[in-house]
Amino acid sequence: MHSKFFFFLFFLLFSFSLCAQSDSLFVEIDTTEVITAINEIKNNKAINPIFEKLVNLQKSKVGKLNVVHIGDSHIQADLFSGLMRKNLQQQFGNAGRGLVFPHSLVKTNGTGDVRFSSNQTWESQRNIYPNTGNPVGLSGIALFTKSNDFAIEMTVKNQEYVFNKLKIITPQNIKMFEVALTSKTIKIESEIPKNILHKIKNGESLSVISEKYDVSIAQIKKENRLKNNNIRAGKTLKIPSKEKAKKVVERSEFIPLETRLEDGFHSFETDTLLHKIYLIPALNQSDYALNGLVLENNNPGIIYHTIGVNGAKCSDFTKFPLFFEQLAILQPDLVIISLGTNESFDKMVTTNFIVQLNLMMELILAKNPTTTFLITTPPPSQFKRKFPNTFVADYTKEILAQAELKNYAVWDMFSNFGGLFGVNQLVKEGIIGADKVHYTKVGYERQGQLLTEAFLSSFENYNLEINK
Repeated sequence: MHSKFFFFLFFLLFSFSLCAQSDSLFVEIDTTEVITAINEIKNNKAINPIFEKLVNLQKSKVGKLNVVHIGDSHIQADLFSGLMRKNLQQQFGNAGRGLVFPHSLVKTNGTGDVRFSSNQTWESQRNIYPNTGNPVGLSGIALFTKSNDFAIEMTVKNQEYVFNKLKIITPQNIKMFEVALTSKTIKIESEIPKNILHKIKNGESLSVISEKYDVSIAQIKKENRLKNNNIRAGKTLKIPSKEKAKKVVERSEFIPLETRLEDGFHSFETDTLLHKIYLIPALNQSDYALNGLVLENNNPGIIYHTIGVNGAKCSDFTKFPLFFEQLAILQPDLVIISLGTNESFDKMVTTNFIVQLNLMMELILAKNPTTTFLITTPPPSQFKRKFPNTFVADYTKEILAQAELKNYAVWDMFSNFGGLFGVNQLVKEGIIGADKVHYTKVGYERQGQLLTEAFLSSFENYNLEINK
């Protein structure tokens, strides 16, 4: 039976590509061994500094711990990360919603707990595209315009995330936006010449019509953009009149409030908890770009920031230096990296993926030397809905192998979701979609729940050790 299984695996891999060595499609798997995954954080000593801070936070009820979760589509939608945020903040305190971005203005999906709208159309660029000089920074997506007649409305839908401190992140920390809390509609009345509409009758000429309304032929021609005196019965002419008509123009007026220049961002603070603000143009600016907003409150606890871009890979983040410059604004204590799926569908060989993952961590550490890392392996998936994704199997193996050497912790999502041959069962359980790549809402939330359980289990073990 074992030989039949190996033959089946070989057939799958060989039929997927005739060039297995160059694509690194063949991953040696021992199918005779049934592996039961243990939901745990591996090499958890790498995040002991985080556990120490959490112990102090629980004891003192003072301070904030910043978690930054970076990934692709499962993080942009904030289902996986959103459940992790909710669970950790229930345990350790809610210090704020963290980084948010107006995905709706980019016409892409985002979180549902914070809504954005604008009266203008904005330009944008995601980091998955080449660096063409647009201000792609912290959110992995650039939002920019040259219009100076915009307003962005941000509304927090979840009352748990009302805030009294706002951080505005822009390229080079240029003041591009003012903050307003309310808007009012101003009605401006003016008088304009009243036009009369005249339907041309058979036999009428411009001279007859001009005499009837006591206006010159030239005025009629100008008003109707006529090049000559020829007119046709049945058409309508605008006849300028000496009478005046009232015109009412409505516009929104905002009263800007004071913001403060800080290291890397501009901030706005108030004693009142807010659920809505407006961003309006700062004076004397010709270009406007927004890289993200940070929502905080005065409570001790965890701020859980998320940075996700559909289709993103490690290399998409590393090609934009502004991302790493602005990441320091968040003062990340723990960075969780959840990437690898898109690399696997590019058939990136494992050594290159690991190089890119390590480079990303090195660039983060260069600006944030005390940051600790938790890497989540990519989940199982299939090529063309039938071929096991052997790339993520090999990525997982190497991520685990290098954990101690590179001093990061690992949560093995790949094994916890059934490994190389677990996808069909995930389909039956409604955890992964019909494409056998993207997970369902239930699936993403299970990812968040299992990661929470593994994290809290490691924290409890740490507590037991220090209290011996």
